[in-house]
Amino acid sequence: MAEEFEDKVVAGFDVRHYVGVFRRRHLPFLLALFVGWAMVWGASWVLPARYRSGTLILVEQPTMPKDYVTPNINDDLQERLQSITQQILSRTRLLNIIAQLNLYANERARLTPDDKVELMRKAIEIELVRDPQNRISAFNVSYSARDPRVAQQVTSQITDLFINENLEVRQRQSEDTTRFLADQLEEARKSLAEQEEKIRQFKAQHVAEMPAQLATNLQILSGLQAQLQNEEDALNAARQQHVYLQTLADQYRAMQGPTGAADNSSAGLPALDQELDRLKTQLADLSSRYTERHPDVRKLKEQIAKDEKIRDQLLASRETTSPAANGGSNSLAPVSQNVEPTQESLLAQIRSQLQSNQVEITNREHSIATLKGKVEEYQARLNQEPIREQQLADLTRGYDQSKANYDELLKKKNESEMATNMELLQQGGRFRVVDPPGFPQKPEFPNRLMFCGLGLGAGLLLGVVTVLAFEGLDHRVYDERELKDLLPIPVMAEIPEVIGPLDEKRQRQRLWLSWATTGLVVCSILAGSAFSYLRG
Repeated sequence: MAEEFEDKVVAGFDVRHYVGVFRRRHLPFLLALFVGWAMVWGASWVLPARYRSGTLILVEQPTMPKDYVTPNINDDLQERLQSITQQILSRTRLLNIIAQLNLYANERARLTPDDKVELMRKAIEIELVRDPQNRISAFNVSYSARDPRVAQQVTSQITDLFINENLEVRQRQSEDTTRFLADQLEEARKSLAEQEEKIRQFKAQHVAEMPAQLATNLQILSGLQAQLQNEEDALNAARQQHVYLQTLADQYRAMQGPTGAADNSSAGLPALDQELDRLKTQLADLSSRYTERHPDVRKLKEQIAKDEKIRDQLLASRETTSPAANGGSNSLAPVSQNVEPTQESLLAQIRSQLQSNQVEITNREHSIATLKGKVEEYQARLNQEPIREQQLADLTRGYDQSKANYDELLKKKNESEMATNMELLQQGGRFRVVDPPGFPQKPEFPNRLMFCGLGLGAGLLLGVVTVLAFEGLDHRVYDERELKDLLPIPVMAEIPEVIGPLDEKRQRQRLWLSWATTGLVVCSILAGSAFSYLRG
């Protein structure tokens, strides 16, 4: 049973073997552990420390609601932040900060300006802070340097650059937008003025052919046609009057002697009565349509008065000739003498009326020709009205488009000016420092407590390697099983180890040395860790 148990132990994990190795090699292990830890921990105090100063910048929304003042700049904050970051991290800006704060003074001889800029870019860190809706609500800006005061100063300058650059970018974009809209508005104004000038010229060229004058032209045309009809009716009446007067004059000229005069007087009265009846009928018709002041009514009344006067004269002449016919031959000569002046006077009146009638006919014909020309002119205007309406519609359509574009641009320009004024008054979206750049009390690198832990791990690894190395180089046999394996024959008996007083003393000294070394190493590591924690 014992041999079977020993075989299992050899085949598995032999605890006694490793315990024996630790007992023999614990001093080299502790020394290697201490050396490894001390090297890594000491490196944390040798490496140059770097201090990081940071600040939190809050992204504030515009103070004015968008319903009242609409911003005229890009609302993509991430894109604007990227643009501002590229400008701040540009070579010119960083070289200016390096020159102002005299950064990298110790490495000035071996570093070029581009190397300094690259080192400074690596030392700057920008971290975005997002809200639950994944919107940028703030961002952190930090800078690391060997001097904590330099780190604070550089962070403060970068923070000021972010705030000022954001204001400048917003104001510049807002002003550019307003300027662009103003230029577009001026172009729209010129286009609108051109359209207005085209419409004005078109209306000036076709002043009486516009669609708005259709009703007026129709009314005027109707009046002209009625006036033309009246003039034609008056012309026909004047021509009839002319025929009547011409016939009456011919009759008087054909008279020869007093008998002829009496006969002519008798013959002319019926015709004159008929003419008076016709004129009175015409007067009644005109009086039903026009007032007493109408020229045609007044002229017709004058003509009736003249004809009635002639009729009265004819009646008087007839009465004069009748006693002569009844009285015999003695009274014939005086009557003839009285009749002849009366006939001459009537003939002169008829001639005068013929001349007036001829002038009236001429005037009527001229008036009719003028009216026909006007009627044709207004008819031509009415015929041109659909064409002018289409042409005006084309011009008006372009004008309406230009007017709508101008009104829209004017509205946008006014809104953009309000937004620009808001940006100039710094009432738009801006950056505000929540936590000013602080003075770093502890270095960011190296983390000495972390280095202490890394040193402990490195010491353990180095101790194990040292123990394995010692065991590999030592060919002595420390275990009875190994000895039995080396012997070709079975062991018959064992002689126990004989320990004397000197051996016991050496063992006690070695034990005390081991515990003292272990305590020293453990205390050193604990003290170094505590010191790193307190100083780091």
